Parts: sequence; structure tokens; C-alpha cells
Amino acid sequence: MYSLARPFLFGLDAERAHGLGLTALETAYRTGLNPLVAKVPKPLPTKVFGLTFPNPVGLAAGLDKNGAHIDALLALGFGFVEIGTVTPKPQEGNPRPRMFRLAEQQAVINRLGFNNEGVETLVRNVSKARRKRGLLGINIGKNKDTPNERAENDYLYCLERVYPLADYITVNISSPNTAGLRELQEEQSLRRLIGTLREAQEKFGAREGRRVPMLVKIAPDLSDDDIEAASRVLSELQVDGVIATNTTIAREGVEGSPYANEAGGLSGRPLMAPSTAVLRKMRTRLPESIPMVGVGGILSGADAVTKMAAGASLVQCYSGLVYRGPALVHDCVEAIRRRKEAPSRGNMPPTI
Repeated sequence: MYSLARPFLFGLDAERAHGLGLTALETAYRTGLNPLVAKVPKPLPTKVFGLTFPNPVGLAAGLDKNGAHIDALLALGFGFVEIGTVTPKPQEGNPRPRMFRLAEQQAVINRLGFNNEGVETLVRNVSKARRKRGLLGINIGKNKDTPNERAENDYLYCLERVYPLADYITVNISSPNTAGLRELQEEQSLRRLIGTLREAQEKFGAREGRRVPMLVKIAPDLSDDDIEAASRVLSELQVDGVIATNTTIAREGVEGSPYANEAGGLSGRPLMAPSTAVLRKMRTRLPESIPMVGVGGILSGADAVTKMAAGASLVQCYSGLVYRGPALVHDCVEAIRRRKEAPSRGNMPPTI
């Protein structure tokens, strides 16, 4: 069905198409039309962060910022869905237009700016979700008018509010669309923020009787020295996982597009190589006890396998869904399944 809907959606402004797509997906879910929307993959249980995921392919944060479509998205066959980024107070984000398709390059540029209805709305939405299949991650951030020296207050507030509801929580310090946010990745700022959140994580875990894993999402534009420093800090603080990566401010691979000079984060096909390079570098510097999630540029099952080969235990898609639709989920799960089964097949006699 997506192949039929895509020309219509691509004829609309990207952000409007985004909203209509979610509305259509929700309608399909509520009316029982999901089999027509997506071919759900067979289970491929994967244990990471002490959690068992139905399969290792998830939805990256940003598509469902307010957690209003959790069940409909899980019904597409994702092993997990990450909602957000959510902030303490509602905010409109940056002025429109703020999302652009670069169709020839299979890319998207967005400068949404953490537009969301606030953490209280998200909590209400999550509380209503049935969540019969798949796990839920909640991605937290800070409001744009909160200075970095008080950023930890925003993250702490969101962490406490979502802690009882999430299967895991992601700390987003890597979006390029909130002024100054990426400065929180600098070594001393990172140590102070994540150290504070780690203490709170353990406190909330003791209070709730359940320890919720906390992940940190990093940028693809980090230098080797930045990667080294971040790896050192995150290792010392014993975070539960790292997501590599967010969108990039670089424009390699899209120079010919009329949108190449639009401000914002670039995702899709051109992000595959740089995000995978950061994933691979970070993997070699982090202890094996800290798993990684690979995201950025996945448009095929082969791309998902490439992320796994670079060191990811789980993968996430987002912009690839714009170009491939829900079929991408099934393709990624099956490609990863074939990769896992490859050693046993290798011991079998050749087929004649």
C-alpha cells in the first residue's frame, strides 16, 4: 500500500506528509487494516541491556514525538519503538518550513527543534497505550530556553516523569536543532550531566523496584578526540548503552540538491557512512558491557547488517521509512536473521 500512497505523500510538504502518514497509520491500526500496511516479520528475540526485544530492529526517535501512535507503530513489526524527543514544557520548535526531502539522494533535512507537547502529554499518551508487542524507549531533552548550565534540571524532570513507563530511556544531547545542545557532549559537561542522571537513575530504580536502562545518543560529527573523550566518560559512568548516531550538520553527498544549504540535521542515505564510522570507532573504545544501537542511513536489510557488523547490537530506522515504507522493517529483520544463521549454514554441504 505504501507504494500507492508515496506519490501522494511526496506531493505534499514534508512535515504535512509526516502528519498525514501517522494519521493514516493510526486509522489502519484501529480498523484492522495493518496486514495491508505491513508484512510483520517473524520473531527474532534479541537480549540487550537486560531486556529481550522481539527483534533487533527499532524505530528511532523523532517520528512520534508525543507517543500518540505507539501501538500502531509497534504493529508494523518493530522490535521496539523510541518516542520523543520530549521536553519538560511544550514547545513549538523552529519556524516552518523545517523539514525537506532530498529525494534524489534519499535524504531528509530537518530543523524541527524538539517540537512537542511536553512530558505531561507524553506520559498521558503512554499510559493509554496497550503495548502488546515490542518494547518502548523514551527519548528526553531540554527546552530551548533552558541554558546549558541548568540543562540537568530539564533532563532530571523528564527522567523522573517517564521512568515508571519506559523500557529504556535515551538522553539526547546530540540534536543539531537546539542551539548549544551539542556542547553537552564536551567532556566536562558530559561527565557532569550524565553523572547526575546516573545517580538519579539508580535512585529512581530503587524507588520503583525496577532498574530502567539509560542510553546516550551521540552525534556523527564528533572528532576522533571527541569520540575518545566521550567513550572514556561513558565507560567510567557505566551507562547502559550508546546510540550512534543522530543527524549530521555535514552536507557530503547532497551538494547538488536545491535544499543542500538548508539548516538542520541531515539523515537518510548520505548519513550511512559517517554514522557507521562513528559507531565502529566508539565500539572499539567502549567495553563490551556497554552495547550500542546503530542508526543513520538504513534503507535496506544490507544496511542493517552493516551496522551490526560495525558493532551494533540493535538498529533503528527513521528516514528510510520515508523512502521504503514499512517493508523496510521486514527486510532488516530478515537480513539480520540470515546473518545470524550464516555460520550454521556454512557447515552444511553445498547444494548441487
